[in-house]
Amino acid sequence: MKRLIVVLIVLVLFSLSLPVSNLIAGLPAGTLRTVTSDDPLYRNAMAVLGAKCVNCHTPEYKLPFYAAFPIAKGIIEHDIRTGLKFINYLETLIPEEGEPVSEVVLAKTEQVIADGSMPPMRYLALHWNGGLTKAERETVLKWIQDVRAQHYATEGVAPKFRHEMVQPLPPVESLNLDARKVALGDKLFHDPRLSTDNTISCASCHDLQKGGTDQARFSTGVGGAVGDINAPTVFNAGFQFMQFWDGRAADLQEQADGPVNNPIEMASNWPEVIGKLEQDEALTREFLAVYPGGYSKDTITEAIAVFEESLLTPSRFDRYLQGEENALTDNEKRGYALFKQYGCATCHAGKILGGQSFEKMGLYQDYFADRGNVHTPDYGRFNFTQREEDRFKLKVPTLRNIAITFPYFHDGTTSDLKEAVNTMVKYQTRHARISDREADLIVAFLKSLTGELAGQPLQ
Repeated sequence: MKRLIVVLIVLVLFSLSLPVSNLIAGLPAGTLRTVTSDDPLYRNAMAVLGAKCVNCHTPEYKLPFYAAFPIAKGIIEHDIRTGLKFINYLETLIPEEGEPVSEVVLAKTEQVIADGSMPPMRYLALHWNGGLTKAERETVLKWIQDVRAQHYATEGVAPKFRHEMVQPLPPVESLNLDARKVALGDKLFHDPRLSTDNTISCASCHDLQKGGTDQARFSTGVGGAVGDINAPTVFNAGFQFMQFWDGRAADLQEQADGPVNNPIEMASNWPEVIGKLEQDEALTREFLAVYPGGYSKDTITEAIAVFEESLLTPSRFDRYLQGEENALTDNEKRGYALFKQYGCATCHAGKILGGQSFEKMGLYQDYFADRGNVHTPDYGRFNFTQREEDRFKLKVPTLRNIAITFPYFHDGTTSDLKEAVNTMVKYQTRHARISDREADLIVAFLKSLTGELAGQPLQ
């Protein structure tokens, strides 16, 4: 009995030595804690996040002495890999000069503070000072609200939604687009002469009568060639932070260059396209009136990009965010509340509910193992960067008009919106599953995002 008591005492003392050693050693004084800024709210928030989140959400982590133990080492390294998979604060909290921290980073940070899910209990068990105090939480949340109000809140949003993760679309008039370029881009967007055999236009895969998509799993190009990734909607695409699922195009103009040269899409080239357009005297006169320098890759793609920027589709949901309480039904409001409660708005944030970040497909469970067979497009951002940490990361799609932009996901594996919701809950949230009723309510909310184009309802 005495021997057992001694063993138990030793085990208790050893267990206590681990968190005590962390208290003594403290957390590393990394980059975030030493960041300089004229903005005191930002500076103070970085001090908090740099002190409390550095071990799992930056590569500047400091391993404790017990990381050398066989079992502990595997657990700790797994936690660090997992933390960096969700968010790397060293990459995301120090934006380029003059740029605000992204809406997604703000949303993710706010969500875990609000629901108390971070840091996890097993981390706190070994890091007694790892949690955020009330004052620290308030410091970070005050900074988040300030950034939203300054940089992301839409003019005209109702006061109670000013600090929300999701914002209404602005009126297209506020974009101050050149009407001549919009009209010219409209014609070019629908012109099949951009393809080598004069059969495929931009609108072939981004039909304005089909939610800005072709409602096909994979699009068909010249000669019946079929692509290998789902065509995203062109509606509201001007608010995407990058273009294509892997982000290989920085903006709409760069994106417009891609399909023309793609051998399984338009299979053409700019000299060939320009040669055909020059034969059209009426179009050429109109083009020269807008672009005196004439046809070129840059002028054609700019006109198309400006037209695409004009394709905003405000919906009843926007009116709700602008203060029209009855614009949504009670069920749609409940669905929106659940959408936020389950963390959907952390990735589907901003004015178009998405399009602002790359996220791993299968954060909590292995989506591709369950689906079977991995193909090159599944690698997502990795195909462009060749960084291993980017493998399986794809741009988060917009949820605007989601009810009519089926099939869903980059691989187009389902056209059932409720099934898509349950798939996202299973693979992208820590909740694994929700009730049938909750899924129905979220679907009801998502249907409220179907908008109108130039005053005409989409369907």
